This record gives sequence, C-alpha cells and structure tokens, in this order.
Amino acid sequence: MGRYFSNIVQSISTIWTGMNITLKHLFTPSITLQYPEERWEMPERARNQLFNDIDDCIGCDQCARACPVDCIYIETEKVGEDIDLGLTSKGTKKRLKVLRFDIDMSLCCYCGLCTYPCPTECLIMTPHYEASVYDRTDLLYKYAKPWEYDDLESADASKDTDKEAATAG
Repeated sequence: MGRYFSNIVQSISTIWTGMNITLKHLFTPSITLQYPEERWEMPERARNQLFNDIDDCIGCDQCARACPVDCIYIETEKVGEDIDLGLTSKGTKKRLKVLRFDIDMSLCCYCGLCTYPCPTECLIMTPHYEASVYDRTDLLYKYAKPWEYDDLESADASKDTDKEAATAG
C-alpha cells in the first residue's frame, strides 16, 4: 500500500516539473525564422560550399590528395619556359596549365581538409549553404577555364609565325 502512494506522489511531482517548464516557455517570445525572407547568419568558420579561385590555382594537386572522399578532380599540363601563365595574387609563378578543376559536391563531406594544404589559399569554404538542385549532375562544379589557355597557345603560335616571317623576309 505504501508503494501505491509513493508512485502517486512521484507522478504528481513529475507532472508539476513538466508544467513548470511549459509555463516558463509559454510567455517567452518565439524566435521562429521566416526562412525564405530571413536567413541565419553562419558562424565565421562554418564549413559549407567549396570555392576555388582558379586565377590563383597553381595546379599542385595537394587539395585532391588531402580529400578523404576523392571529390576533387584536377588535370594539369606542364608548359614550356617560353609560355607565361602569369602570377598568382601572392606572386607565385604558375608553371602548370590547369586543364580541369572540378569539385563534385554530391560526394563532398564538408570536412574542410582540402583547404588547409593549399599553398596559394585559393580553395576556401564559403558561407553559402543553399545548394539544393533537382539533378545530381548539377553538383559538379567546373572551375577551370580552358579557353584562356587556348588564347595563350594561339598567341604563342602567332608569335612563332611572326618570327618565322621576319627571319624569312
């Protein structure tokens, strides 16, 4: 009989505790965010969308080697010393043509391990977090600009033909 009354007292105290919590939250203002119009500000070091500044990329392949899920695809080509690919923003001379720099964000685990070994700091995690698409193939981001290098090659070829014409004439 004593156990019966102790169970009643315990259940009443449990209900009272739950009701106190409910009453505390009943009169506090809500913090609901109206999502499409309002967005949460992401923390400073949040790991979200990857971005590569291809103008600073030297094609060293260190980010692809550090990626645990192999979602970064890089193809480079070594150029001769006579071709100038320019400099990065930190003054590093580019020695490789970046023919392909693709990131498959459908495979990415957003760990950020690929951003640390980059010597030119061109691969970064952005605060952009809304990347929903209807087709998974749209999550393959292509950063390389092969048309820039085609222009360089045609310019070098025209220089060579100009030199040949000057020596022949």
